Amino acid sequence: MENSKIVSLNIAVLTVSDTRDEDTDTSGAYLVNVLQAEGHNLVEKRIVKDDKYQLRATVSSWIASSYVQVVLVTGGTGFTARDTTPEALSVLFDKEIEGFGELFRHISYTEIGTSTVQSRALGGMANGTAIFCMPGSTGACRTAWTGILQQQLNATHKPCNFIVHLKDTTASPCDSRG
Repeated sequence: MENSKIVSLNIAVLTVSDTRDEDTDTSGAYLVNVLQAEGHNLVEKRIVKDDKYQLRATVSSWIASSYVQVVLVTGGTGFTARDTTPEALSVLFDKEIEGFGELFRHISYTEIGTSTVQSRALGGMANGTAIFCMPGSTGACRTAWTGILQQQLNATHKPCNFIVHLKDTTASPCDSRG
């Protein structure tokens, strides 16, 4: 993919929660609003209970899709017994993006202090799809978006960004890369 022009990415948003619905999902709504404001395409938004098998099934279908390039996950990254996002999704990664969780906690430390050590934010790549898992609060999603994702999902950001690592959705149906 060309790395010097604006690229609209195809992004799916997943909220992991046992209690939220479309009316109370402020974190998922925030992510939808900011990704669309940046010119990206919302492919799908779902709310899934914090169940590792449901999480894996949902994200696996997006990874296998020839259309979804990025998955933004909010919720399930804490330490309660029900928080299983890292365990559910890290096994799907071809490669972990160690720097995402590290940088998220660094930025978060300036906002909430040592409480950030309880964040298990993580990122990974699978089948040309970038997956970023953030805590469930709207503030944490804002921190991840404005501090990391807004630039890393922008083809004009230098010296590097994730665009070149994502599956090419512009290929024709007969092209084996699609």
